Amino acid sequence: MAMGVMIRHVLHQPLLMRRTLMSFQRYLLETKNINMGGPEAIDGTIADMKKTLEKIMGIKKGYSPLQPSREHLLKLLPSSQDELPPRSMQDSFSSVILPLSSDLDLQEKYVTFLGNVRLGRLMEDMDKFAAWVACKHLLNPKMKEGDILPYTLVTALVDKIDFTDYVPKAAGDIRLSGHVSWVGNSTMEIVVWLEQKDQNNWQKLTRALFLFAARDSLNTRAAFVNKLVPASEHETKILQGGEARKKRRQSVQKQSLLKMVPTVEEQQIIHDVFVKTIDAQHYLNSRRTIPQDAVWMETSEISNLIFSHPEDRNYHNKVFGGFLMRHALELSWSSAFLFGKQRPRLVHISDILFHRPVDVSSIIKMFSNVVYTEHNMMQIAVHAEVYSPEKDEVVTTNEFHYTYQINDKCKLVMPRTYHEAMQYLNGRRNFQRVMGLTQE
Repeated sequence: MAMGVMIRHVLHQPLLMRRTLMSFQRYLLETKNINMGGPEAIDGTIADMKKTLEKIMGIKKGYSPLQPSREHLLKLLPSSQDELPPRSMQDSFSSVILPLSSDLDLQEKYVTFLGNVRLGRLMEDMDKFAAWVACKHLLNPKMKEGDILPYTLVTALVDKIDFTDYVPKAAGDIRLSGHVSWVGNSTMEIVVWLEQKDQNNWQKLTRALFLFAARDSLNTRAAFVNKLVPASEHETKILQGGEARKKRRQSVQKQSLLKMVPTVEEQQIIHDVFVKTIDAQHYLNSRRTIPQDAVWMETSEISNLIFSHPEDRNYHNKVFGGFLMRHALELSWSSAFLFGKQRPRLVHISDILFHRPVDVSSIIKMFSNVVYTEHNMMQIAVHAEVYSPEKDEVVTTNEFHYTYQINDKCKLVMPRTYHEAMQYLNGRRNFQRVMGLTQE
């Protein structure tokens, strides 16, 4: 869709959706000059990228429960950030192609029954691509040609993924592009965006921000990474945006409902919901009733059980983060479909949090709930738990937050318990943030 056509299309969207798409449009305008290397910057296909990554990480074909020691790589790590040469955004910029137009076997993995692309598969690819971009940023003078990268790269979170209204087709090539956009002492923010070739034009699909944590080769402590020095005024603005996002994440963490009581406004909201579900004449009666245009939150829950295998592992012998993202996204879509009674459209992924790594062979259970609705939009929360039969314990490993849209007005979702009330408020906060209704 041409820029002018896209803007005209946006003007016909509902107000909340228009704000969302215009926010994404501003991002496209800001990043239109980021294709720093031009067409010659293409680093081959995504399969080529994966092979190169395996070589850099020292991964050999075949699985063994006993992994080779990486202790000898510790000597290659810097003792301070100053030992590493600074890098610019051009240094990490990369583009790779997902050749769906020519590889029919690949199409089979990505196609939906309607002929579109499975977004969960794209999430997997974006995660691997972000790791590839992070590797391109790293430059260590202690390393010689052919040395294995002495880092363990861990996906810490994925932040605010926006989608355009273009529906990707399973028979068109997709281009993944990205670069490092912000760097801390041991963390790297990578911006990744996807485009699909349609009649010789590249149509924008989505963009995402991945935050990677660099750990030592044994994954026991943080490891220093190269500083990011902007090479232009444009890069300076991008870097400032990364710093602002870091502060926003810190602020959100401080205001978490696990650490602070709800605001006065939020307490009033929950009280109003409660009042709507009781009989004012018999308010001491424990029975509660649901309004005709609403449903209890607990009735929206669905779940699935996943047993992971070695084929689902990443380069560090843990369950691949993209694998978890794919399953969570497809579960959330099913949840939105069942709740809305019509095929939903994914508009945002507001946050994906990785609390701890998941071992290969883990029993993973995912729960999906519609936690908040407004107009024709619904906010869905998915959390993943890992069950250890040996220890008889359950640990929450991941959180995922999605915003979906349907054509008709959604039913209101109402919490019955205090725990559900906190989920409701957290869903409302996520919804308002991704829709641009709160200041970041």
